[in-house]
Amino acid sequence: MNALQGIRVLDVSRLLPAALCTQLLGDLGADVLKIEEPIRGDYQREFEPMGVGDSGTFLLCNRNKRSMTLDLKTGQGKALLLELAASADVLVEGFRPGVMERLGLGFETLAAINPLLVYCSLSGFGQTGPYKLAPGHDLNYMALLGTLPLFGRPDTGPLVPGLLISDIGGGSMMALYAILAALLARHTTGNGQWLDVSMFDGTAMFLAYHAAETLFANAEPRGGIYRNTGGNACYNTYECADGQWLALGIIEAKFWEPFCGLIDREDWCMDQWPQGDAAFAQIDALRTIFKSRPRAAWLELLAPADVPASPIHSMREAFDDPHFRARELLQHIDHPVEGSVPQFGFPVKFSDTPASMRLAPPTLGQHTDEVLRELGRSEPEIAALHAEKIV
Repeated sequence: MNALQGIRVLDVSRLLPAALCTQLLGDLGADVLKIEEPIRGDYQREFEPMGVGDSGTFLLCNRNKRSMTLDLKTGQGKALLLELAASADVLVEGFRPGVMERLGLGFETLAAINPLLVYCSLSGFGQTGPYKLAPGHDLNYMALLGTLPLFGRPDTGPLVPGLLISDIGGGSMMALYAILAALLARHTTGNGQWLDVSMFDGTAMFLAYHAAETLFANAEPRGGIYRNTGGNACYNTYECADGQWLALGIIEAKFWEPFCGLIDREDWCMDQWPQGDAAFAQIDALRTIFKSRPRAAWLELLAPADVPASPIHSMREAFDDPHFRARELLQHIDHPVEGSVPQFGFPVKFSDTPASMRLAPPTLGQHTDEVLRELGRSEPEIAALHAEKIV
């Protein structure tokens, strides 16, 4: 069995953060029903690059779900959602604060029907505070939290991170963690609860390391200057003689000292973390050293000495990496329209209740009639709901 077998999830969200969260719940065995507006569905279906019918990003974030179209702006649509919520364990929504309340589908309304419901509201800035209604995306949350100056160097200024750190790390993962904790707490309290998950708040947790500079040393960490941001030679990226790049990730002295011996710079052994001009001089010297050999030669030298050095892969190279494949991180699932669709494997291995891929990402409204039958609707009633564009 799966870890969340028997758990029923309603996903009334759009776009990536909540979609990835509910996909992971589905991977763990939950029955996830994705509620989409008729005709258009989740906007993420339209994003480039496209597959045959749906976007690649949609296909990577929506497996193990059923799709039902439902117009929540109509009385009958709301009534159907309330009926579904009465037997659900979790509801995940990703609208701006207040939208679900205006629809008559807020937490208080649903909790009155189903006190066991875990109601997760995933938003940019949370349900309270002066920014709660402000528009925002990944870059905005990171900008406000002071994280962007950690990317880049003094001569470049802040850079745009290449990963959706706030959306996925601050949003998807924090929501998943909160939902699982609330389901566990339900066994003790006997009640569900409302989860206010903010991507802004979640991203703040990524400051746990660098914030120490500000909170304890009254310093302002900057990319290319402070530790682990490219400000030291031992933790940096280097171009090799063949134009290939290598990442050196040495933090502990037990790795630094043998590395210094391998490059004939024993004089650096006691000077791993120089500051200011001394740090830049060490970085420049190491750049010259790494350009003396091709990358493969460096890896052949450093790996046996247990030095944390890695080739900087392209994404295609990463997918072909033997360790990536051994961990089964790239898999495929058969889709009725798209054919064989690539999927990322679940990132945690369970010894007793493994995650699984059971359902391909759904086509829009693929399971609408199936769900209506589960609710006891007759075929004429289902036809009427289609005719009135409720579903």
